[in-house]
Amino acid sequence: MRYFFLTYALIALLVVGIFGFRGQKFSKPPVRIFPDMDEQDKLKAQMPDPFFANGQGGRLPVAMTQPRGFNPDGQRIIGGIPEYEFGGQTGYFHTGHVGDYYGKGMPEELGLTAETAGELVRRGQERFGIYCAVCHGASGDGNGITAQYGVPVAANPNAKLNSISPETYPDGRLFEVISNGKGNMSGYAYNIPVRDRWAIVAYVRALQAAKASSK
Repeated sequence: MRYFFLTYALIALLVVGIFGFRGQKFSKPPVRIFPDMDEQDKLKAQMPDPFFANGQGGRLPVAMTQPRGFNPDGQRIIGGIPEYEFGGQTGYFHTGHVGDYYGKGMPEELGLTAETAGELVRRGQERFGIYCAVCHGASGDGNGITAQYGVPVAANPNAKLNSISPETYPDGRLFEVISNGKGNMSGYAYNIPVRDRWAIVAYVRALQAAKASSK
């Protein structure tokens, strides 16, 4: 008799588990203890939305706002220029390419002068410390903090930025690697504005010049 009640209880739990708390097929959602974000309060592209009076889910930008990475005309400061900063355009400034080749030197769009060149390098030093030094090292020697956690960065010659030759790595190629990544390195085109990427290139060249002068 004891086994009968035990079997009966197990069968009852099984029936309740399958039918009692799972809802009805095609009519009611199941009861889920862990929903795992299966349902989210979001609106898919080009889907209607009854929240708005006209029922359209896609909305125009809010008045007096501007897209991320876009600055008012005439604003020309390091880290802010009157155009989309995160790419999408053509030309040397946005791609690092001149035709089918990598370009050399700083783009004209930077508007560099003897007075502003130092500002660009200082901006590059700041951005380098934020995004690059963790792997490449503060001095560009490839001995960043990640090397202490077993990440094989220092074994990669390209990680040692202060030893990369400008002949094999022109400025445009450095810019492209920062933008799109290379090997185990991910691209930073969505994190670093175009002008800041060129600032990092300028700072890497400054590191190389400092190393060469110390020999």
